[in-house]
Amino acid sequence: MANPSAQRHQTLIGSAALLLGAVIAIGAWGIPSAAGYAGVGPNFLPWVVAVVLMVCGGWLVLHAQRGGWREMEAPSGAAQGDWRALAWVAAGVAANAALITVVGFILSCTLCYVLAVRGLRGSEGKPHGGAGGLVVDFLTGFLIAAPAFWLFTKLLAINLPGLTSSGWI
Repeated sequence: MANPSAQRHQTLIGSAALLLGAVIAIGAWGIPSAAGYAGVGPNFLPWVVAVVLMVCGGWLVLHAQRGGWREMEAPSGAAQGDWRALAWVAAGVAANAALITVVGFILSCTLCYVLAVRGLRGSEGKPHGGAGGLVVDFLTGFLIAAPAFWLFTKLLAINLPGLTSSGWI
């Protein structure tokens, strides 16, 4: 049986999942339900997410109240967070958000990838790779972002910010 403090925290986590599911359901309520492609309307996915979150939240609360989450493994990882690694990842996400309309989707996502990988490597105690590693990370990020951009813009006809008006970069 879990100690009372752990049981209280576990109940709070389940309650938060329930609350988040309810908030998403309230938002989904306001989305029009007119059926689109394959008879599915735009409110379908938000309702699925809301229901799944509420079911999981209810299940977590139920288990917490019946003795806590059973058979939990000991937490892995470091005792404290790696704030330097988090700063690199956060910088990548912030740079992506700030630059996506300036340099386009591909380059901003590539920069996000480069910064996030540097942070994740640092969190594992690995070297960042120097200039050669930077080039490899840039090329890898570009090779991930470019096909994603072309898939969304050319195949799915979803407008993403590009660097040029040609629609290819």
